[in-house]
Amino acid sequence: MPIRFRFSWIPFIAAVLAVALGVSLGHWQSRRAQEKEAIGAAMQARGAQPVVDLGAAVAADTTASAEEFRRVRVSGHFVGTWPLYLDNRPHERRAGLHLLMPFKIAGSNKTVLVARGWLPRDPVDRTRLPATPTPAGAVTIEGSIRSHPGRLYQFGASAPLQAGAIVQNVSVDEFAAASGLALLPFIIEQGGASGIAGAAGDGLVRDWPRPSHGADKHRGYAFQWYGLAAAAFIFFIVTGFLRGTRQQ
Repeated sequence: MPIRFRFSWIPFIAAVLAVALGVSLGHWQSRRAQEKEAIGAAMQARGAQPVVDLGAAVAADTTASAEEFRRVRVSGHFVGTWPLYLDNRPHERRAGLHLLMPFKIAGSNKTVLVARGWLPRDPVDRTRLPATPTPAGAVTIEGSIRSHPGRLYQFGASAPLQAGAIVQNVSVDEFAAASGLALLPFIIEQGGASGIAGAAGDGLVRDWPRPSHGADKHRGYAFQWYGLAAAAFIFFIVTGFLRGTRQQ
């Protein structure tokens, strides 16, 4: 009995849509994996470069100093009257926050926003914050430049930006507008046990999430979407032959 293929428009259109969706989403996930790998390469290359002294002269030229992931050193003092806390920043499966605080650069009218580290959330009272010591006087900190503090999906309305507020997300521009400070257009993720030369630890955790992580996950998702596209095509071909054979 000869094998025949029976064409039908409805299964054909459904197969085309499924294949197009699978291929499109597979390409998107592949691009995301490539972006993560490019970020990882940039982090590794810039992290291996000598530490840049972000002094008054360099800070004045923001375009020269804003290489993301570049390690920098800066002297000045923390503006302890303007802490801000980013909510929903877990660490090792523990709920917590990231502490942001402006840092006035010595010999300059510029301030840079510093992500000082992670601290645990009070499991009983979510509004109660642990006491975190702020270094007094002039200090020198080291860290890495980031373009922004990271952004999460926004749940509900954001709390008003004010000193000591707990917010879901914030940008450098929003922080500058609320505080009235002249901020550089990037932040510094403070590094090391304290990130301060010769200073003792302050209890903050500085195990920052790496934006380059997850390339393998995206490749896995891409494989699944490409598999869906292949399965839809094979299903259309097989069912077409089955329909044709049954009509004989």
